[in-house]
Amino acid sequence: MSIIGNSKGLFIIDSIKLAVINEIFAAEFSEAFGTELIGGAEEPLYLPAGPNSPVAKIFYRQDFLASALHEVAHWCIAGKARRAIEDFGYWYHPDGRTVAQQNKFELAEVTPQALEWMFSVACRKSFQISADNLTGDGEGEGDNDIEFRLAVVDQAQQWCLSDKIPVRGSQFLNALMEYYEVDARCTKHYQLKHLA
Repeated sequence: MSIIGNSKGLFIIDSIKLAVINEIFAAEFSEAFGTELIGGAEEPLYLPAGPNSPVAKIFYRQDFLASALHEVAHWCIAGKARRAIEDFGYWYHPDGRTVAQQNKFELAEVTPQALEWMFSVACRKSFQISADNLTGDGEGEGDNDIEFRLAVVDQAQQWCLSDKIPVRGSQFLNALMEYYEVDARCTKHYQLKHLA
């Protein structure tokens, strides 16, 4: 399928990829981990299984492909204890974080963003790193936070060169690579110059 040059065409392609990603996630994890991937949410959220729901739910924002891949990355990294806690126990300060809050956010985001990048490459989707702090006091997206970017590059490259990628992350990545026929474990994809 060729990429259509307007935003409506790109939306259609992303919608098709979202359907594929949802199907792959369901095939790989729904039964084994009792977890569903669900789009259309106003904000991303992870809800563990509990008395009111026999399955855990990963909600991604609206129908954004990047949001789905990012939330799956968080889930793939979270251990059993974190998967029993709403939003994996992560704190979230909205846009406008202090430098200290932003540093804590970036430290927690290196591995999920590296894994999201690998998922993006595997499904032939461009990746945009996100510091998620447009109005903060000095460390926002667009401020070219080179240390954060380098840490994400380094993590993705390390996973390409070793077998230390989280097990569920590797399983999902392999399924995406098989479907889209892409080798997303090649370090050439993960260079600083490729980060938007």
